[in-house]
Amino acid sequence: MSKEYDDTLAMSEGGSHDEEEAMIEVSPAEAGSADTSQLEIPSELPVLPVRDIVVFNYMILPLFVGREKSVAAVDTSLNTSRFILILTQKDEKVDEPGEQDLHQIGTVAMIMRMLKMPDGRLKVLVQGLSRARVTAFHEGEKHHMAEIQPIEEPALVEHGPEVEALMRASREQSEKIMQLRGISSPDITAVLGSVEEPGRLADLIASNLRVKVEDAQAILECVEPVKRLQLVNDQLAKEVEVASMQAKIQSMAKEGMDKAQKDFFLREQMKAIRRELGETGEESEEADQLREAIAKAGMPKEVRSEAEKQLRRMESMHPDSSEASVIRTYLDWMVELPWKKMSKDRLDIKEAQRILDEDHYGLDKVKERILEYLSVRKLNPKMKGPILCFVGPPGVGKTSLGRSIARSLGRQFVRMSLGGMRDEAEIRGHRRTYIGSMPGRIIQSIKQAGTKNPIIMLDEIDKVGTDFRGDPSSALLEVLDPEQNYTFQDHYLNVPFDLSKVMFICTSNVLDTIPGPLRDRMEIIRIPGYTESDKVKIARTYLVPRQAKENGLSEDEVQITDQVIAKVIREYTREAGLRNLERELGSVCRKLARKKAEGKEGPFKVTANVLPKMLGIPPFRAEEREKDLPPGVATGLAWTPYGGEILHIEISTMPGKGRLTLTGQLGEVMKESAQAALSYARSRAAKLGIDADFSDKNDIHIHVPAGATPKDGPSAGVTLVTALISALTGTRVCSDVAMTGEITLRGRVLPVGGIKEKILAAVSQGIKWVIIPKANEKDLQDIPAELLRKITIKPVELIDEIWPLACEKRKAKRKPGAPTPETKGEQKPEARA
Repeated sequence: MSKEYDDTLAMSEGGSHDEEEAMIEVSPAEAGSADTSQLEIPSELPVLPVRDIVVFNYMILPLFVGREKSVAAVDTSLNTSRFILILTQKDEKVDEPGEQDLHQIGTVAMIMRMLKMPDGRLKVLVQGLSRARVTAFHEGEKHHMAEIQPIEEPALVEHGPEVEALMRASREQSEKIMQLRGISSPDITAVLGSVEEPGRLADLIASNLRVKVEDAQAILECVEPVKRLQLVNDQLAKEVEVASMQAKIQSMAKEGMDKAQKDFFLREQMKAIRRELGETGEESEEADQLREAIAKAGMPKEVRSEAEKQLRRMESMHPDSSEASVIRTYLDWMVELPWKKMSKDRLDIKEAQRILDEDHYGLDKVKERILEYLSVRKLNPKMKGPILCFVGPPGVGKTSLGRSIARSLGRQFVRMSLGGMRDEAEIRGHRRTYIGSMPGRIIQSIKQAGTKNPIIMLDEIDKVGTDFRGDPSSALLEVLDPEQNYTFQDHYLNVPFDLSKVMFICTSNVLDTIPGPLRDRMEIIRIPGYTESDKVKIARTYLVPRQAKENGLSEDEVQITDQVIAKVIREYTREAGLRNLERELGSVCRKLARKKAEGKEGPFKVTANVLPKMLGIPPFRAEEREKDLPPGVATGLAWTPYGGEILHIEISTMPGKGRLTLTGQLGEVMKESAQAALSYARSRAAKLGIDADFSDKNDIHIHVPAGATPKDGPSAGVTLVTALISALTGTRVCSDVAMTGEITLRGRVLPVGGIKEKILAAVSQGIKWVIIPKANEKDLQDIPAELLRKITIKPVELIDEIWPLACEKRKAKRKPGAPTPETKGEQKPEARA
């Protein structure tokens, strides 16, 4: 027993002679007594718990004793009768075992010798004397005591044929195990043959048998000698089977090694003989298989020529060389690539439209572009694959839309994440100059798809990085150019592969971080976000049924109205996409699933009153805008990668010397806009009713709240100038007006981007009027008509037009949603999600 614990453990048999000599004999006269049956065993003994061993009668073995209570038990035994009760723990991990942690039947042993170790532990030599059952257990502070009743073994009247056969079988199986393990000991065979009592033979074999502690304890607790020997015989049969299998495995491994060495020498001799005879001989079976696979792979002529060249090189090398292994792996890649295998496009336009509508709500422009591709593909099968780039905030369905496109076309779909990629070899592959090189992820995706024309989605292309290992975005230039990718060359393959049949779809949250040359190769399709009504319909059609199914509910058991879904959207989520909305609906379904699991019967109705109990306190108020803005505060609209949002700009004036202070983590563009706004106010001071020397007598402080968030971009100019005029004139800006646009020193309002996202944010915050640059009127066509009915859009061309619209003194107030002179007569915008 070689397990090492800080506890009472069985030590390995066969200790050194020096250790035996170093032992302290407790009582030589009594320890050397051969007859232990005449010894009188006390009725109460100290208890010695052991972890991984069961002690049998007549068994002599050394033990390490390390626990304090165990050491105290040994000391008590040595100071009294030298008898001790050894009980095996039920769980060896328990450090301080009590009565419930120990078996009730153990072995009374006599301590023959004891040695104190330098680390404080004891090494004792014990001999098993008799089985005993615990009748009463006393847990003491120093050690445990137990009242015992010795278990006498019933005497066997005579040995019948069955008992004799059982004893012979046990001896034979024990000898067979020793032979299988390569142990040849005539002494052990003689000892086994000399034992005539079945019970003693069972204990002798069990004490030397490799069995689990539970099985050994079962043998110990069996009092009937013949039954105990039968249990041992069953364990011997299992051990013979295990030892036979172990010997077979070792023999097979040895034979394999011998055969490999023999084959190597024979192969070398055959090569030498053929060289002497001038004969080449036949190629190996592996080379024949590779040659046949190359012929069937459908490679282009120049590619096949390279593959056959590498095959000839491999044949001339030793099969065990590292270079041969590299070439073999290279040829495996070459024959497994789909050089000519293509999936057949499903060119049924109506069926494709049905699939797209089934998987996604809205997204009409994207669907229209896919249907256009299918139509052109149907008329011109030789067209090259387009490079589409879906740009929009997270959760609007960019990645899932790629799967729907693959499903509508009947093509294989492979998603490849580019986020955080910094190594150019990830795209172009590693050169075959070292073991472990492999193709780039583009070729790996082609192999994974198994066809030459899959749909490969390049996810998060705006998050590609660059470092000393190269620039992956530059490597993508060839991949995403239809005029070049038909001869794409991976560094590992070192032969051209045609990517023109692949349909690449890229996804991105922003366009600013994508290099210009790479962006020029892609067709940009923006997916700005969903309106509240769109989200309600999507939740009703897709999200609620899916979450109900995932949480073990049927669709009929979840009853949630559109008004409740809208409340979740307004008060629990504030996003352009749908991820948080699906999480919240999933949380609602989990609460209902718990009710069902507790035995309640559905259907379960979700009302607005129970939402706070299910989802907690709403993190967003219905309207976050202030009802009344103080002078010097104006509401702007900003664009972020996660959708639009409102932005309050605060300006305060105070007596000073004309110093301008900017706070709120403003970027360079917004600082320039603030300087331009101040210059405009100074140039229009007389017209606006402001003191001409205000900049000499006052300090101006411009602040944008949420200072921990960096803010920059060319869309805050009109908001800055409006807030500045409000602060200088003491006039309030209407709280239901938001604005966006950039300004010039001549007083013009310049166009900005993200109009749809900004209007979506304005509607969600309860804004009634939105001022936009006149040049952005064309962007209103992308805004759903239902959204325009909730808000009044005021396009302006000059800064002078903004103040009369924004200040509270304006006289003409129209009902929100009424047509303005600027928007009246426009074509009805296309409704899309």
